[in-house]
Amino acid sequence: MSLTDKAITQIRALIASGALPPGAKLPPEPELAAQLGLSRNLAREAVKALAVARVLEIRRGDGTYVTSLQPSLLFEGLGGAVELLQGDPTAVLDLMEVRRLLEPAATALAVARLSDDGLAEVKRHLDAMREARDDVERLNAHDVAFHRAIVDVTGNETLIALLEGISGRTLRVRIWRGLVDTRAAARTLAEHEAIYAALAARDAFLSHAAALVHVDNTERWLREHLESTQALPMTGSDG
Repeated sequence: MSLTDKAITQIRALIASGALPPGAKLPPEPELAAQLGLSRNLAREAVKALAVARVLEIRRGDGTYVTSLQPSLLFEGLGGAVELLQGDPTAVLDLMEVRRLLEPAATALAVARLSDDGLAEVKRHLDAMREARDDVERLNAHDVAFHRAIVDVTGNETLIALLEGISGRTLRVRIWRGLVDTRAAARTLAEHEAIYAALAARDAFLSHAAALVHVDNTERWLREHLESTQALPMTGSDG
């Protein structure tokens, strides 16, 4: 472990212990360095690294503060990393595999916490998908929103942030599928109808199965097409 990494660990320990809770202002750099037994340069580098990770916020002319530490903030970097990986077929397949592991479980979890309003929001995006079946980009935008509405029901901020970073950023692949596979829209709608029906029935097992079938079909299609093309499109919208 480098000296900078050790300095980062020391500051993170102060945050984890509650000595520096969310929103707290860090001591001035000389004081922080002395408190941790570090040089000022090491303290400065550690603070910069934690600011990049969104753990700390440097306010010019004011000081450095611990952020809210909310998962949505801390996982922002994940979404950016996913976007950078979109042109790498292997990385995209890895992301789809992670989505396959998480999204069905999140859909099943949503059943236990599903309100009538939450179900209505899911249905709103399903209805929009039906109306947009001939508009690939609009269809897929509501596809992403449909799944986000389900995960929102769980109330699990970490799960929401993870799936937003992974699933919400793979829109390019979904649009590509819609453009090259003329039957994709009909299959996608049928799969989403099945997920909604399972949610409406408040059946956690069936909801998990329906979501798994949907993600697995998308992943299988992607694998088959990458075997023949070995490339992903580098144009199109991301969401």
